[in-house]
Amino acid sequence: MEILDIGDVAERTGVAVSTLRYYDEIGLIASVGRRGLRRQFGPEAVWQIALIALGKKAGFSLDEIAGMFRANGTVDLPRPVLHGRADEIDRQIRDLMVLRDALRHVAECPAPSHLECPRFRKLLRVAGRRGKA
Repeated sequence: MEILDIGDVAERTGVAVSTLRYYDEIGLIASVGRRGLRRQFGPEAVWQIALIALGKKAGFSLDEIAGMFRANGTVDLPRPVLHGRADEIDRQIRDLMVLRDALRHVAECPAPSHLECPRFRKLLRVAGRRGKA
């Protein structure tokens, strides 16, 4: 089995050594030993860190991600939770597309004042309704 020094893991994953230590301390990844003061990891740490990064990008907390890792090194990705998160991302994409379109309109609107532009005023009303959560 290939053993990776914490510096090697950091280099391969782009994750800071301090973050790797933290992930080890909270049980997201597990060091297999030490060489001096430097932690050593098995090769599975690289794909585990990739899954952690993906989970974080998807909006999962570290606690939620930790719940997906099993003690035996396998991963349990709860499909209903993943579908729910994908649905939430779809909603965020729609909202961001509306925001993008609004910004483009404001940047290109020929009205002398943005408040004189009927489309801009409509966008403000829509944004105001969405802001009420």
